[in-house]
Amino acid sequence: MEFEVARRRMVDNQVRPNDVTSLEIINALGTVPREAFLPAKWRSQAYVERELPISEGRTLITARDFAKLLSAARPATTDIALDVACGGGYSSAVLSRLVEMVVATEADEAATNKAEATLEAAEVSNAAVVTGNPITAAGGQGPYDLILVAHVIEETPQALLDQLKVGGRLATILRSDGVSRGVTFVRTSDTFTQKYHFDAQARHVIPEFARAPTFVF
Repeated sequence: MEFEVARRRMVDNQVRPNDVTSLEIINALGTVPREAFLPAKWRSQAYVERELPISEGRTLITARDFAKLLSAARPATTDIALDVACGGGYSSAVLSRLVEMVVATEADEAATNKAEATLEAAEVSNAAVVTGNPITAAGGQGPYDLILVAHVIEETPQALLDQLKVGGRLATILRSDGVSRGVTFVRTSDTFTQKYHFDAQARHVIPEFARAPTFVF
């Protein structure tokens, strides 16, 4: 019951006041037990407004950032969605309530097995997790209506954009010049339009999307 109260407060204090008006998104965030997708040591902080570590190289972004990112992504009930680097599976669980099917990726088998077990315990029946390079592992199941990268990235790989259908959207948090912003890319034929939606709180860049270091001689 304590977690249920905290979840309602999260929605009321972190989601609704931040221009998130979709009832479907609000209801999904108010239903999925965020604490279940975190390591035991962090569950007591599941509804605190901060990034939380999930595993090596993975964090759970704040509810505020996640809700605004979903709003920018405009999920539809007919969408086939890709959830890149799903971590513990929380983003997939929420997304599964908003789209027809979720294909998620994780880098290693241990992470995949853990995410699958937690999704099953949460009674999510329309999501599957694929092991491999998070950017390319599920390319064979595409193309996708929606690609979600619920992390901070510094670069957007073309290999990921190419998995979008025409008219498909990719939503993520792009960090540049020390600032993180929620952004979408929309595919129009072989070109992509980019739009910034909000300033994000998230700061932790996941390794797969870190910019390669440059050297000046």
